[in-house]
Amino acid sequence: MSEHNNINPFENYSGSMNISKPGYLLLLFAVLFIFALLVVKLGIIGIGIVLALMFGSVFLYYLFCYPIIGFYTAIALNFLLLGIGRYIKGLPLGFGIDGILILTYIALFMNKFKEKINWTPAKKDITFLCIIWFGYSLFEIINPEARSIQAWISGRGIGFYPLLFVPLTLLFIDTNKKLELFLYVWGFFSVLATLKGIMQMTLGVDFAEQEWLNEGSYKTHILFGKLRVFSFYSDAGQFGANQGYTGVVFLIYSMSQNKLMSKLFFILVGLLGIYGMIISGTRGALSVPIAGFMTYFVLSKNIKVLSAGIGFLVLVFIFFAYTSIGQGNAQIRRMRTAFDPNDASLQVRLDNQKILKNYLASRPFGGGIGHGGTKAQKYLPNAFLSNVATDSWYVLIWVEQGIVGLLLHLSILFYVMAKASLIVMFKIKDPILKYKISALIAGMAGIMVASYGNAVLGQMPTALLIYATMAIILNTDVFEKENEVNQRELNKS
Repeated sequence: MSEHNNINPFENYSGSMNISKPGYLLLLFAVLFIFALLVVKLGIIGIGIVLALMFGSVFLYYLFCYPIIGFYTAIALNFLLLGIGRYIKGLPLGFGIDGILILTYIALFMNKFKEKINWTPAKKDITFLCIIWFGYSLFEIINPEARSIQAWISGRGIGFYPLLFVPLTLLFIDTNKKLELFLYVWGFFSVLATLKGIMQMTLGVDFAEQEWLNEGSYKTHILFGKLRVFSFYSDAGQFGANQGYTGVVFLIYSMSQNKLMSKLFFILVGLLGIYGMIISGTRGALSVPIAGFMTYFVLSKNIKVLSAGIGFLVLVFIFFAYTSIGQGNAQIRRMRTAFDPNDASLQVRLDNQKILKNYLASRPFGGGIGHGGTKAQKYLPNAFLSNVATDSWYVLIWVEQGIVGLLLHLSILFYVMAKASLIVMFKIKDPILKYKISALIAGMAGIMVASYGNAVLGQMPTALLIYATMAIILNTDVFEKENEVNQRELNKS
């Protein structure tokens, strides 16, 4: 396409050319006058509003020029929003990700103002599966058992986020370099999370975190006088599982790196992730590296690697289940209880599931999105489902969307895992790409297993990382084609 057909409306004129026009000059003075008025009338609050408007304007400009910024902003918010919510009360921060994803789509349309957007990269089976899942989520609005539209809105992300984020991933993460950048952004926030967790463990919680504990979270986060570290995540369960997820992905991914500094970065992030998992005191998170690394050993199709891996995992199991080594350490002591079939917490969960089984036997579509577990007490304080803890992600899906929704959800997850695994084992020839895709598959497998014990998979920050993973591991063709092109060019030179 010729240069004069560059239709991005944000790149037609330079800023200096616009300001030279009388109309724009008057607009500039009007804006400066309004800013000055805000500062004079509101003082420090006014300065904050002015800075927010200035930052927002610059951000929007660059977002509309480079829509991929919205993709990475969503990932950043995915990590930080719930933590920010402890410090800023009353703002609808929960809609932050919705807003940035919708803005990113608007930016895409504006960026291709008169040009048709090429949606071909997004026309994949995973996109159509997300559309089906979103359609079922919409159906839940008219579920006869549903009692509150506000509750559905609170749980909208379960169908809304995969529908929006999977196509963006397919559109934006289409080269090895972009895949690496995605991992670097993920790694950066994961390292921050572990460092924050270490601060909580060594220096204690700050005023906002203490207030959050005082509001009731101390019941699950201070056990026998020891803090279960939660960093800036929603809770210790999410922190532990997500850091374990990061540990699996980054340690395996490090084997795809040829440059020493890159390899060291991925190893460091992976080790910090595993350490973050340990200090969270989350028992179920231990299943993430166990299931994740086992999945990788199987994908490798190497008998020696598989045998050594199984041997190592057996030793881990023996360490926790049949020894008392390290019992003086609070984190090890708590994780050891995950291997006790008579653990009181496990028995409570099983009893709750029996109660729910009887209630849901005549409700194949569940009780409605947002209607399950204690979180629903905000909208339905006296409802039956609001007063029975769900704990598990799959139990939550079952409670809110019934056996029909659970089977659909599991079918999508296992389809993605099975297809991606077959691609790695029998289709991909490039060993470097095998490491990369295997790392993501292994991490997802770990989260899927951990989600049986905790509501991990669909909650921040794991949610968008999983949705991006699902898109990437079923889109390996673009990376293979890039490698083939690079190899041909290398052979010519």
